[in-house]
Formats: sequence, structure tokens, C-alpha cells
Amino acid sequence: MNTRKIIFIAILVSQAMVLSIIERMIPVSFAVPGAKLGLANIITLTSIYLFTFKEALSIVILKSIMTSFIAGSLSNFLYSFSGAILSFFVMYFLILLGKDKVSTIGVSIVGGVSHNLGQLIMASLIIHSFNILGYLPFLMIAGIATGFIVGVTVRFLLKHLNKIDINKNI
Repeated sequence: MNTRKIIFIAILVSQAMVLSIIERMIPVSFAVPGAKLGLANIITLTSIYLFTFKEALSIVILKSIMTSFIAGSLSNFLYSFSGAILSFFVMYFLILLGKDKVSTIGVSIVGGVSHNLGQLIMASLIIHSFNILGYLPFLMIAGIATGFIVGVTVRFLLKHLNKIDINKNI
């Protein structure tokens, strides 16, 4: 991996961390308690489009670990990490299987719903009850709405980032 790519990955990890921390400070008054805007997913989805599987996954893992060290707790890490990992894999394979058939908006919506599902699965494992999965339909609505916004943002962002040659040696 060249220096330019390492620097770009480091910038994306730090941006994802900042977006996560800012999102925690925003008093979101969704109709669905616990729903978030998913701002860091902008970086995750952008990374999937720009980098290899391993590089994009490293961005997701580093963001989750480092954000939890700075502004979180173990429970925050477990919920965030489980949602982020499930969302990453679902979005990655959706793009891999249907790159020309699914837009960034569609991938992002599926990612938002997957993130919520991952968090609810972790919660059900922690409390030893799958009854909490009954909350999924409400979180799906929030995931669809926020996934749409993230997808539009990523579509715009990719138009500009594709002009940058991150593989060029400096």
C-alpha cells in the first residue's frame, strides 16, 4: 500500500470518528427511540466503493474501536461494532453481486436496516431474549429514511472522489 492511500484511509477513519461523535451530540427526536442518523455510514459506504475489501473493513473496524476508546463504553462498542460489521458485509456483498443494478441509495438503505438488525441481535444476546426484535419494524423505518440521506450524500461524494488517484505514489 502506498503512502497516499494510507493517508487517505487515515483521513477517512478520523472523519468517521468525528461524524460518530458529532452524531452522539445531536439530540435526534425521531419517533423511534434509539434511532440515529448514521452519519459515519457515509464513510463506510464510500470506502466500500473506493477500496479493497480488506482496506474498507479496516476503516470500519478502526473507526469502531477508536471511537469507543474516545467517547464510548464497552456496551457502546458492542452495539456499534455489531451493527457496523453486519452492515459492512451486507453492503459489500450487495455491491459485489449487483454493482450495476443497485444504486448507492439502495445499498445505503439496506446497510441502514442491516445496522439496526445487527444492534438488535447484539441486544437480544446481551439480555437473553429475542423479544427485542419486535422493535425491528420501527427501526427499519428509521433505517430506510437515514439510509436514503446517506446514499444521496455518498453518490454526490463519489462523483468528486473518483477524480482523485489514491493509488498514485507520492
